[in-house]
Amino acid sequence: MKPYLKLIRPHQWIKNGFVLIGPLFAHRLDALTLQSAFLAFLAFCASASCVYVFNDLLDVEADRQHPTKCKRPIAAGLIQPARAWALTLLLAATAALLALVAGPWVLALVVCYWLINIAYSLRYKHVAILDVFMIASGFMLRILAGTLGLGLGVSNWLLLCGMMVTLFLGFAKRRAELLLLDGQRHDRNAVRRVLEDYSAPLLDHCISVCAAGTIVSYSLFTMSADTVRIHGTDKLIYTVPFIIYGIFRYLYLLHGHGRGNDTASDLLQDRHLIMTVGCWLGLSVWLIY
Repeated sequence: MKPYLKLIRPHQWIKNGFVLIGPLFAHRLDALTLQSAFLAFLAFCASASCVYVFNDLLDVEADRQHPTKCKRPIAAGLIQPARAWALTLLLAATAALLALVAGPWVLALVVCYWLINIAYSLRYKHVAILDVFMIASGFMLRILAGTLGLGLGVSNWLLLCGMMVTLFLGFAKRRAELLLLDGQRHDRNAVRRVLEDYSAPLLDHCISVCAAGTIVSYSLFTMSADTVRIHGTDKLIYTVPFIIYGIFRYLYLLHGHGRGNDTASDLLQDRHLIMTVGCWLGLSVWLIY
């Protein structure tokens, strides 16, 4: 079972926590809403794993030339392609069923997630800038699944913040790949063709813009009149320092320790990031509820 668990990457499911942002900031933590949100969360977990397997099947030759991806189960020959395709279909069916139970709009958003990722895998992952925007769109669909998909309202500032932080993580991932490949002298084109169109200065500028956009948009969200009215407090501004520290810590890991290639692993392995997210979440819940 270990190769199959490694193939579906359960540690990446933490990214689907974006689905739960909606109920938290919509002041809707009743049992029915939480049940639907949890089903949407599971649907995106299955969908994400389905996409991971699909991508590994398409990229098997490139992965075999990558310094770390060569250890993935399909590239390493631990799982046969036929079984991987069967797993892909099983995960897709599971995701569709869970999404349908959560709500028709959740199912529609899951289907959009599949279509975007299929287009990304087949064509647009080779188009610089657009590739990162398509990755970010997957996170935006998670936020929408936890808001509009569950019939909840959503702040435009929160949506903007979600877009900026996911773009930040996407460009940071490309920067980490450049650092990794340059350090080990691998052929960029053989590993990821789009890296030929990126440069370190370009990515650093993109990361800086997105980091600033994240901080500003989240700060404006905490101070907006709608946020104060819905939550009955203007104290959410006190959670902003955790956002700023988290971004700076991530940049430190990226440039100081060569991290950033796997956001979920970085979050789960760095105690500073774990404490930052925990403090932000705990303070947010305490102030709101």
